[in-house]
Amino acid sequence: MLVRPAAVAGRFYSDDRHRLAATVDAYLTEGAKRLAATGRVPDPIRPAKALICPHAGYVFSGSVAGTAYAWLESQRQSIRRVVLIGPSHRVAVSGLVAPVADLLDTPLGPITVDPIVQQLVDQGAVQIVDEAHEDEHAIEVHLPFLLQTLEGPFTVVPLLFGQCDPAQFDRMLDRLWGGPETVFIISSDLSHFHNHDVARALDAETSIAIESLKPDDIDAGGACGLPAIQSLLRLAQRYHLTAAAVDVRTSADTAGSPERVVGYGAYVFHG
Repeated sequence: MLVRPAAVAGRFYSDDRHRLAATVDAYLTEGAKRLAATGRVPDPIRPAKALICPHAGYVFSGSVAGTAYAWLESQRQSIRRVVLIGPSHRVAVSGLVAPVADLLDTPLGPITVDPIVQQLVDQGAVQIVDEAHEDEHAIEVHLPFLLQTLEGPFTVVPLLFGQCDPAQFDRMLDRLWGGPETVFIISSDLSHFHNHDVARALDAETSIAIESLKPDDIDAGGACGLPAIQSLLRLAQRYHLTAAAVDVRTSADTAGSPERVVGYGAYVFHG
């Protein structure tokens, strides 16, 4: 079997299995407390269909991601497929691209790539661009959270994107939509490299657009995963989902300087 090794373990998060598990569990516990404190308690009757989560190093964005993943606790036994979509940071690609891999490895163990990926490749809907995935963090940083959150066997559909036709994006999400066994994770940070006050204002505008399901209201610099977010918002309109911002902070709130920050948001979409 072909295995995509963990490329950013030891950089974006710990490469020690026990330390990593403890760190992720702490973020999930913190996230559950944050949800409870804000009155946003997950409702098993209205399970999450999608999350938007950040993808920076854990010291910066792990606690925000933990809030989103804490929402999945009530669905931990029902989710069997995770469609994980993020931007390609290091290799320019066109459309949606997958890795040559049967397994995605992590310090916590491997995750199986869903067989539908090969079907999509065979049908020309997705390309194989392995070099885009080799040193990419946008998908990898979510894998330990998935392993610590979900119970039972599950697969992942790992897709990176570059320049992409919006209609192609919408068709792909709709094709993979599935039922309650399938959840979407859109990997994206928010604004980049403004001071803390400016970033908070910009991210607040982005949050309003996301919660209002208005994809065209998000500024071009509002999120690095913008095309995927916009596609999700269009599908959310079609399937009558509700979006909620459950945690929006910046790197100045977590571990960085207030002079040049990155925004992080956790958003939940449910019926």
